[in-house]
Amino acid sequence: MKLVRHAAAVAVIVTGGALALAAPASASASASASASAPTAAKSAKSAAVAAPSEAPVAKYNGACGAGHKVIDSANMENLGTTFLTYNNTTGENCVVTVRTKPGSPVKMFARLSSKTGGTATDSGQFTTYAGPVYIEAPGECVTWEGGITTYSTKGTGHCG
Repeated sequence: MKLVRHAAAVAVIVTGGALALAAPASASASASASASAPTAAKSAKSAAVAAPSEAPVAKYNGACGAGHKVIDSANMENLGTTFLTYNNTTGENCVVTVRTKPGSPVKMFARLSSKTGGTATDSGQFTTYAGPVYIEAPGECVTWEGGITTYSTKGTGHCG
């Protein structure tokens, strides 16, 4: 999973099981906060568990419908979470991006793609959530992502 804030002061990137925090040199408060961040010496599992607890997490809202179960998710700071769901009966994947605190409309998107199913996207100004978007892809790898304002998850894959 990659979490990127475009025009950001801080970026959190998780790849290959390692957690990295990056901050510009001019952000002295951010630099001191990253100094206390988990080090590479800690296990990737403990680092991955520690990071999500720092920000509020949006709850899945059931927008994908009956039979869909959450199989993966990615948080975007305190703004919200993008959820990937799957329906075992229909072989249908679904993505929805949910805000932690609904409010005035903001730029949001939910995107899902697969080799045989193409790409489905819902984007615009939303108060609560973007999506749901669907693709039937039983036993196939899908790529999914979502975004809220300037934050986005980037090309998260899931094979099933």
